Amino acid sequence: MLMALPFGMLFGVLATEAGLSVVQTMSFSAAVFAGAAQFTALHLLNDNAPTIVAILSALAVNLRVAMYSASLTPYLGAAPLWQRVFAAYFTIDQSYACSMMQFEKEPRMKVSERLRYFFGVVSPLTPAWLVATYLGAVVGTRIPESWGLDFALPITFLAMIGPMLRTPAHVVAALVAIVVALLSTTVPFNLGLLIAGCAGMMAGARCEVILDRRRAAA
Repeated sequence: MLMALPFGMLFGVLATEAGLSVVQTMSFSAAVFAGAAQFTALHLLNDNAPTIVAILSALAVNLRVAMYSASLTPYLGAAPLWQRVFAAYFTIDQSYACSMMQFEKEPRMKVSERLRYFFGVVSPLTPAWLVATYLGAVVGTRIPESWGLDFALPITFLAMIGPMLRTPAHVVAALVAIVVALLSTTVPFNLGLLIAGCAGMMAGARCEVILDRRRAAA
């Protein structure tokens, strides 16, 4: 919640500075509901990049959500379609991280209980994001630069990732993803993030297999 507020305000400020109206800014946040993708698209559109390039780049950044979905499927896949549709819309970094930690900690939870927990996470986040976006769009350039709202993005991800590094496989996955992301910064359309995510998942899975074999042998 604390990170969503400055993050949303920053997007509202930058969107209005780029020439979007308050209505357009709010529609952007409500329709996309993905901060990193919104910033990516806004930056490219502000640089007069072709619309298709902005859309594809935002999709590339948001492809990590496909990884989140695959990871959530064993826990939420048995839910009715209409519930999964809403869950898909509200699958963001925070809802994924908090829910996965809870689902792994309480594997005996029923699907209905998992859904209630998942939507309980996003219930306060969604209005906070939209209200913060509105405040940023209305206040605009009157927010002093000394407030440093741009700190919210890296702090948000660090706060989510830290508690999830509970096993050697998690640590290996994170380290490999970091290294590959740094090495693939020149890949166009931010696809380096997707490549890094895949590499991290494969490394983490391989680490788990090796550790399981060692435990079985012991």
